[in-house]
Amino acid sequence: MAIKAKLTTFDATMIVVSLIIGIGIFRTPAMVAAAARTPALFYAAWALGGLISFIGALTFAEIGGRFAKPGGYYKVVAENYSSGLAFMLNWTNVVILNGAGAAAVALIGAEYLTPILFPAATPGRATVQASAVVLIVTLLVINYLGIKTGAWAQNVLSILKVGMIGLLTAAAFLSKKAPAGPSALPLDRPWIFALGVSFIYVFYAYGGYQNTINFGADVRDAKRNVPRAIFFGILIVLACYLTINVAYVKTLGVPGIASAKLVAAETARVTFGETGRLVVSLAIFLSAMGFLNVTLMQIPRVYYSMAEDRTLPAAFQKVNPKTQTQAFGLLFLGAIILASIFLLGTFENIVNYVMFLDTMTLAIVSSSLFILRRKARLSGEAYTGYRIPLYPLLPLLFVAFMLVISVNVLLTQTREALYGAVFFAAGFPVFLLMRRFSRRRATSPPPEPDEPGQ
Repeated sequence: MAIKAKLTTFDATMIVVSLIIGIGIFRTPAMVAAAARTPALFYAAWALGGLISFIGALTFAEIGGRFAKPGGYYKVVAENYSSGLAFMLNWTNVVILNGAGAAAVALIGAEYLTPILFPAATPGRATVQASAVVLIVTLLVINYLGIKTGAWAQNVLSILKVGMIGLLTAAAFLSKKAPAGPSALPLDRPWIFALGVSFIYVFYAYGGYQNTINFGADVRDAKRNVPRAIFFGILIVLACYLTINVAYVKTLGVPGIASAKLVAAETARVTFGETGRLVVSLAIFLSAMGFLNVTLMQIPRVYYSMAEDRTLPAAFQKVNPKTQTQAFGLLFLGAIILASIFLLGTFENIVNYVMFLDTMTLAIVSSSLFILRRKARLSGEAYTGYRIPLYPLLPLLFVAFMLVISVNVLLTQTREALYGAVFFAAGFPVFLLMRRFSRRRATSPPPEPDEPGQ
C-alpha cells in the first residue's frame, strides 16, 4: 500500500520544530556550562553550533527537495552508496539514536512531571520509569489513530513549547534578579578542548532536522515544501535556543546553570517563584511529548523504506489505507523505546552513547548531496527546486565539522563511542540475515491448496 501525501507545509514545519526541540535545550545547557566554564565559551558553543546546524539544515533541505521518498534517511544512502551501509546506519539510527534518544526524552519528561503529580514525595527511579511508560503508551494510541491525528497533536504541542520558551525568555529578560556568586568557573582544561567538549552536547540539542526527509511521501508537493519546512523550522529553533540561553546566563550565571539538574525549571523558580517552576515543568513535559510524538510518526516511515528494499520483513511495509498508519512498525518502535527506558541508564550516559553514532551518520547522509548533484548533472536532469548557496563549500564544511565532532567524542568518551561502533558493526551480519530471509520469502512458491476432502 503506497503512502498518500496528507501533511501541509505548516504540519511539516511544526514537525521540524519538534524533531529538534525535545528535552535538549532544557537539560544539556547544564552539561555545556560544566564543560565551557565561562560565559564567553558558553555563548560561543551555542552560536557556532547553531551556525553549523543551520548549514546542515540547508544541506538537508536540498536533499529533501531532490529526494522526496518515504524513509528518505534510509533510501538516500541505499540508492547512493549501498543497501548494506544504509541498513547499518539506520539499524543504529532506529534502535540506538531513536530508541535510546526517545527513552532519554521520556525519562526527562517524567522527571519534570512526577514532582507535579506527587508533590509530597520524592519520586524514585521506578516512579519516573512508570511515568515514562504511561507517556509512551498514550502517544502510541494517538499515532495508531492515524497520521493526521498525530500531526494535529504535533501542531498543538509545537505551538505550546515555542510559546512557553518565549514566555520564559521574556520573563527572564524583564526580571531584575541577578545570579549570586561568581559569573564563571575556573577552566580545568585549555579553552579549545573545553569548547570541543561543549559541542558534543550542543549538537545533541540541535539535532533532528535531518529526519524531516523521512516524510518525503507524506508532505504535499514535497519537493517544494520539505525544504521550506526545514528552513522555517530551523530559524524558529535558532531564535528559541539563542535567546533562552542568554536568559539562563542572566538568571543563573554559568556556575548556576552547571549545578542545576533541571535548568529551565530552576530559571522559572528564580523568575516566577515556586508556581512558575511548576508551570514550566509542565511545559517541558509537553515539549517532551512533542518530540516523542514526532519520533513515533517518522521512524515507521524508515521501516517502510527498509521493507521496500527487502532489508526488513514485509510486515513493516503494511500501511492502513484509511489512517496511513503502519501498525506493526509503530508497535515495534514502541517496544524498543520501552525496553530502552529500563536498560540504558541516565540521560547523560545516553547522550554519550548516541553522539558518536549521530555525527558519523550525519556526515555520511549529508555527503549524499554530492552524489545527487553529480547524477543530476550527468543525466541532464532539470532540477528547479532549492539549491544550497556556496556549493560545495557549505556542505563540505558541515561534513568536516561532523567528522571532527565524531573524533572528539571518540577521544573524550572513548568507551561509550566504542560501544556505539560495535553496535554499528553488528548491523552488517543482521543485514545479511535480513536480506537472505526477505529474498527467500520473495522467491518461495505459494503453498499448495489443500485437496478436497482433506
